[in-house]
Amino acid sequence: MIALKTLNRKEAELIYKLYDKNNEIFTFREAEVLLNNKNDNEVAKLMHLMNSKNNISRIKRGKYIIVPQQLGVQKNYIGNKYVAAREIVTCKDYYIAYYSAMDYWGMLTQPLAKTFVVVTKRQQPPKNLRGQFRFIYMKAGKIWGINEERVHEFGKIRVADIERTIIDALDVPELCGGITEIAKGIWIRKKEIDYRKLADYVRRMNKPVIAKRLGYIMEILKIEKTEIINELKGYIHSRYDFFDPMLEKAGKAKNSWHLIDNVTPEQIKNIIWS
Repeated sequence: MIALKTLNRKEAELIYKLYDKNNEIFTFREAEVLLNNKNDNEVAKLMHLMNSKNNISRIKRGKYIIVPQQLGVQKNYIGNKYVAAREIVTCKDYYIAYYSAMDYWGMLTQPLAKTFVVVTKRQQPPKNLRGQFRFIYMKAGKIWGINEERVHEFGKIRVADIERTIIDALDVPELCGGITEIAKGIWIRKKEIDYRKLADYVRRMNKPVIAKRLGYIMEILKIEKTEIINELKGYIHSRYDFFDPMLEKAGKAKNSWHLIDNVTPEQIKNIIWS
């Protein structure tokens, strides 16, 4: 229910028309059309007033979201974070990635404050939202393994599928909380993972360190996919890589996957099964 006492006539007219069209997110131009007012200055003043009264929130230049009345005063309200990401980015080939994709697929046990988004066009989040979003640039040719997922009544968002989420995480553990967090996520979703697809994605990425980290984690977690693990062993070469690039890089044992064990199997098991 809209609290009419907080809205003047024009504000109420716009809010009602937006709700009638099921548009919680709208642009400056859409507001002009709904209000039948082509005077930019007048509409801009109305947007500024509604924003100052916390009836709407600006998610980027020329784009706003209605703030639910029951929330009261809440600065920088963005609604659904995945939908907000879709509205903020300036490229079509974006996707929800890394830590945020793990969050979307239920691979985390702790809430996540920041939303990680891959973009094919370099940009920064709006100034007022830089603490809530992080954009990671990636060439368009590397964008694959993406699902279009419906988010309630807000339409679809683009998010890495579970297997691509794991591949991205093992490629850049720093953007996913480190190896123990990734291993925990794999354990949580182990029954839903398509391991054949996962191995195919490893081949497509063609980065031996991803294969080695994945194979070693699968062994630690006793995920008995012998054919897949043997396939991953084919990526072992003479070079030794750090199991977790976020952790200490000296004085650690080496293992048969040619990984430097700076986080031990026992540490991973203790965190997962504690």
